[in-house]
Amino acid sequence: MKQMSKKGFQIGDMLPLGITIVVLGISLSLGLTVLADFQDSQVADSAAYNGTGEAVTGLTTFTSYLPTIALVVVVAVIIGIVVRYLAGRA
Repeated sequence: MKQMSKKGFQIGDMLPLGITIVVLGISLSLGLTVLADFQDSQVADSAAYNGTGEAVTGLTTFTSYLPTIALVVVVAVIIGIVVRYLAGRA
């Protein structure tokens, strides 16, 4: 009889994933603050000013997806737990 693999998500996987998302959020917010401060020191309509403005816009767009990313991670962990539980019953 073939032995079942014990791969999958567990409840204990939630903490590292949660900490990763929190650190990512803090890093992005600090990066946005630095870019905004840097942009204030640039000459308006220069390449550096426009480049930092585009970077701020891009990071702001990415950070708006953090709740969706967190939801996907949580759903993946829950599905992994359910699949592992149902596979263990068979």
